[in-house]
Amino acid sequence: MKAKTPNAVDAYVGERVRLRRKLLGLSQVSLSESLGITFQQLQKYEKGVNRIGAGRLQRIAEVLGVPIGFFFDDEKPQTAGLRLSADTDEVANFIASKEGLALTRAFIAIEDPNIRRKLLALARSLGSTQSVTDEHDGWDRPNETRG
Repeated sequence: MKAKTPNAVDAYVGERVRLRRKLLGLSQVSLSESLGITFQQLQKYEKGVNRIGAGRLQRIAEVLGVPIGFFFDDEKPQTAGLRLSADTDEVANFIASKEGLALTRAFIAIEDPNIRRKLLALARSLGSTQSVTDEHDGWDRPNETRG
C-alpha cells in the first residue's frame, strides 16, 4: 500500500500551525519539545511536506490553545482545496511575517478602544492613499530631491 502524499489542505494546516506558533512567540524547538517530536519534523509539518495525523493535530491544538477547527479556518470541505495555498491567504501570510507579528502585538497592547479605532482609521486612510501617493511627485521616494 502506497503512503498518502500531502496536498493543499495539508499545506494549509501546516501554515496555520506556523501562524499560531509565531503569534504565541514559540520557537520550533520549544513547540516540538512540547509535542515530543524533532524540530525538523515540525518544520516538515509547517511546510506541508509531511501530513499531520489526527492524534498529533489534536495534541498540537492543545499545546497551542486553539480548537482543531482553527487549523481549517471554517472552510467547507468541498471548497477547501480551491484556496488553500501559501500565496492566497494574504492576511495569514502578513500576520506570520515579522512586521505583521510586531504590529499585531503592538495593536493588542493598546488598551484604550478609542485609540485603537483611531489607529485603525489612520491605517485605512494611509492604505487607500498609498496608490495615489505613489503616482504623484515622488514624495514617498527617500533618495529624491524635493523641491
